[in-house]
Amino acid sequence: MSRPPVLAATREELAHALAAARRGGATVGVVTTMGALHEGHASLFRHARERVGSGPVVATIFVNPLQFGAGEDLDRYPRTWDDDLATCTREGVDVVFAPPVDEVYPDGDPVVAVDPGPLGAELEGGSRPGHFRGVLTVVAKLFGLVRPDVAVFGEKDYQQLVLVRRMSRDLCLGVDVVGAETVREADGLARSSRNRFLGPEERHRAAVLNRALREAQARAADGLPAARGAAMRLLDDAPGLDLDYLAIRSPDLAEIADPHPVEPVAARILVAARVGTTRLIDNLPLALGGATLPATGATPSGQ
Repeated sequence: MSRPPVLAATREELAHALAAARRGGATVGVVTTMGALHEGHASLFRHARERVGSGPVVATIFVNPLQFGAGEDLDRYPRTWDDDLATCTREGVDVVFAPPVDEVYPDGDPVVAVDPGPLGAELEGGSRPGHFRGVLTVVAKLFGLVRPDVAVFGEKDYQQLVLVRRMSRDLCLGVDVVGAETVREADGLARSSRNRFLGPEERHRAAVLNRALREAQARAADGLPAARGAAMRLLDDAPGLDLDYLAIRSPDLAEIADPHPVEPVAARILVAARVGTTRLIDNLPLALGGATLPATGATPSGQ
C-alpha cells in the first residue's frame, strides 16, 4: 500500500518537507492543481514520477481566486479534499502543498503580477479577461515556493501550457515545463473537474466537441479552411451547444501564415463552448496541409 504524502499548509512546512531531498540533490517535480482530482491529474503525477525517478513529486492543491473573473465559478468550483488526498496517496505523491489563500497572498492581491503578454488576451484570455494574469502569477509563486526542476501540465489546458512554458523561459525560472497528453472518457470527452456539473443529456451533447476536433484532424491535409469547415459542420448542428471559439493555430499559438502548406506542418485546433451552464475546452494536434492536388490544379474539395 502506498504511503500517505506529507501534508504542508504553510511555506515553512513545505520547505521542511523538501529540505532532505534538496540536500541529497534529488530532482523535484511538481504538478499544480486546483483539486477535484480525476484520472487526468493522476496521469500527470505518473508523468512527473517518470521524470524525477526517486526524487519527490509535489502536488499543489489551491483554488486560485486571481484566475476567476466576475460571474465565474470560484464558489462553485468543487472541493473534494478526502478524495484528492486518496488520489495523491494512490499515485505515490510525496508532498501535498495545500495552502490557504492568505498563505499564498499574505498581503492580499499582489501589487506585482505576471503579464501574460499579447497571447494572454486571445482565445481563453479573450473570453476570460485577466485569467492568465492570475494563472501565471500563482504558478510563478508556486514555482518560487516549491523550487521544482520539472513541472508537468496537461495539454487539455493547452494555452496555459504554452504560456507557462514561455514564462519559465522568458523569466529564466529554470523549470522544465512538460506537457502530458489529455486523458479522455470512452466517448472522447476530455477529463475535467467541471464535467461533474453536466447533466446526463448535457454530458451526451458535450461529446460533439471531440468529434468535431477529430473531423478536423481527418481533413487537415487539405488545409486550414477544410479542417475548420469539417469541425464547424458538426458544431453548427449541435443542439444545446454555445460555441465560444474554434481556432487553428501553430503549436506556439501564433497565427498560421500559410493555410495551404505544400508540406505538412504541425498545428493545433482549439475549441471552447458552453454546454448548459458548464464551460468546456479541448484541443488536438493537426498535421496541416500536404495534400496532393489533382492534376488539373483544382482546389481540393471542401475549401
